[in-house]
Amino acid sequence: MATPFSRPLALSQGDPAGIGPDITLMAWLRRRELGLPPFFLIGDPDVLALRARQLNLAVSIRETDTASEAAGLFADALPVMTVPAGIEVVAGEPHAATAKGTIASIEKAVSLVISGEALAVVTNPIAKAVLYEAGFRFPGHTEFLADLAARATGRPVTPVMMLSGPKLRAIPVTIHIPVRDVPQALTGELIVETCRVAHEDLRHRFGIEAPRLAVAGLNPHAGEGGTMGREDEDIIRPAIERLRDEGIDAIGPLPADTMFHDEARARYDVAVCMYHDQALIPAKALAFDDSVNVTLGLPFVRTSPDHGTAFGIAGKGLAREQSLIAALKLAAQLGRSAESRR
Repeated sequence: MATPFSRPLALSQGDPAGIGPDITLMAWLRRRELGLPPFFLIGDPDVLALRARQLNLAVSIRETDTASEAAGLFADALPVMTVPAGIEVVAGEPHAATAKGTIASIEKAVSLVISGEALAVVTNPIAKAVLYEAGFRFPGHTEFLADLAARATGRPVTPVMMLSGPKLRAIPVTIHIPVRDVPQALTGELIVETCRVAHEDLRHRFGIEAPRLAVAGLNPHAGEGGTMGREDEDIIRPAIERLRDEGIDAIGPLPADTMFHDEARARYDVAVCMYHDQALIPAKALAFDDSVNVTLGLPFVRTSPDHGTAFGIAGKGLAREQSLIAALKLAAQLGRSAESRR
């Protein structure tokens, strides 16, 4: 087996009709300029070749069967471990027939990392609605990866989604559910477990010895002492007290509208928020191109760009590769950190 510092990253294709092929090609072209870690794509080489022609990008594409071979090819060609798209892909036109290949690409990436052949998983954006048409039963990447990890290891997994950027790390406790369902889904146990996972991964993967967690309230002004909703006093505050009893440095519940200015962010290492947009709006507003989606709590490292498939600009030369580049760099950093601590 290759050493942790030479094993490549396994990059899933995402939805082939989206901008995944575009940003993959553009990231590879900047490999030397930015000193990118070696990676290989798991997807359809014909899709990549066609997109390269559409974008007028001079990229040599080489098929490979092994991760170790991919690492050797990376300097001179973009290595691709072939998973057929299932249909002739048209940029910007998603089709349910590609769902099988998209799912297989993610599964293959995870299996290669669990087996030790690849260093970490990086995922290109998927279109959940397309996958649902083909019977995909998970709310998103995060939940699917947790299921794959549990099946591979035989142990239950609590996945935690974190947006990590140069100015903010933010975690939503509840993720892909309607806002109207958040108060019912929010429990003290869910908050505690989310914070435990965040605490452990920030220590062991990010190298923060004593992570500081800022926990947001659910309601305006963190409930204003219970006058604007009881969730903050009855659910969130007791959860924070439990965390502090366990030795975890958690503060709150804090009013979300005053948590994200410069002075406030200097006082914590991660913001733990109660629902999807409460976390992702400030994360993306502060660093849309440089933020990375990281799944904590998995037995392997997984990162992803913080944006979606962007079908409307696929194949038009308008996509930006910065978030994928940040995801590749962070995946390599976290993968190597995890290995060095074993």
